Amino acid sequence: METVHPVLIVGGGLVGASLALALDRAGIAAAMVEAAPPGAMPAVFDQRNLSFADATVNALTALGVMQRLRAPAGAIRRIHASRSGDFGRVLLDAADYGRDSFGQVVVARDFGEALEARLAELPHLVRHRPARFLGFGETADGVRRVRIDDGDGERVLHARLVVAADGTGSRVRDALGIAVDEHDYRQRLFVARLRTRRAPEGIAYERLGDDGPTALLPRGDGAWGLVHGVADEDADAVVVLDDRAFLDRVQAAFGWRAGRFVEVGERSVYPALRAVAARTTATRAVLVGNAAQSLHPVGAQGFNLGLRDALTLAELVADADDPGADALLDAYAARRREDRERTLAFSDGLARLTANRASVLRPLRSLGLLAVDRVPSLQALLAGGAMGFRGDVPALCRAGAA
Repeated sequence: METVHPVLIVGGGLVGASLALALDRAGIAAAMVEAAPPGAMPAVFDQRNLSFADATVNALTALGVMQRLRAPAGAIRRIHASRSGDFGRVLLDAADYGRDSFGQVVVARDFGEALEARLAELPHLVRHRPARFLGFGETADGVRRVRIDDGDGERVLHARLVVAADGTGSRVRDALGIAVDEHDYRQRLFVARLRTRRAPEGIAYERLGDDGPTALLPRGDGAWGLVHGVADEDADAVVVLDDRAFLDRVQAAFGWRAGRFVEVGERSVYPALRAVAARTTATRAVLVGNAAQSLHPVGAQGFNLGLRDALTLAELVADADDPGADALLDAYAARRREDRERTLAFSDGLARLTANRASVLRPLRSLGLLAVDRVPSLQALLAGGAMGFRGDVPALCRAGAA
């Protein structure tokens, strides 16, 4: 008899690995299809800086991941947002909400190693690696048949529920015939480790501009995590700048609030894209993380949203006799709707509005910044979103979850 996995996760990146941990915690023996071989890290676990909302920190602590980080995380105690050319700014302080921080800054590579350490401790997790998803076979008797290539040829796996956690260009989503709405913001994002003359003091800066955001995130090693948006047509010229010229460019875009920029590490470049699946469920299948929605990184919402996808799914599967039942998938889509729609609207709206060069928008944006900074209810709404408490929050996201 072929083994029928309760849940088969395609993709071993940030969200897929986190889902495997959450399912194991709920007593569900999952299986994973991973492109990276044993001993290698998926490409997503590079030197970029991840901003974990407070809700995300709570969940990853409950899953035993934060404790395995080898490098110190950087606490985000204050958030400072402004836009070049507009007056006004928004300043949020976690202490005003009875919190020590809004979240933590973690290097993706360190996070990947911590996830791998936890996955290695799961005795019931079945890992097919290296392997790649080829397509689906027949779905019958409550079972999805999944075709993979594991290096020795094609084989077929069986699962009650297949989870697409294979990223923005999801092959699982394509095989399910789910349409995707794509938008290219025509920006390139330069990511690097940056040092200033004075160390960060727990402040995360978001400086918005015509060509995208320039963000500084306080790392735990005394440096900053930089994200610098550049218009597509300027990207090639920026790539070839030497370190001093690059720092001068970023300093001009950001300003002097964090002091003089004195050193920058290796730079990576990523396109700013939005890809939103028309639906997140199909027969005995569900999309999570970037397979369901990829966001512009302004506001640092992407992984936090994807993790809430995974945790909500794990909660529902834990209480179900059949993890792939239509009723369960309908309940999943309903529970995720508010958080997903509000986060997508916030990220896309902020990216488009702040990069719009129309002069008529400048006074409107400035008034908006002033309103958020001075109206407590608006500040509280923004702070709640920054901490990941939006919509139907999964139990593990709440502090003290057992």
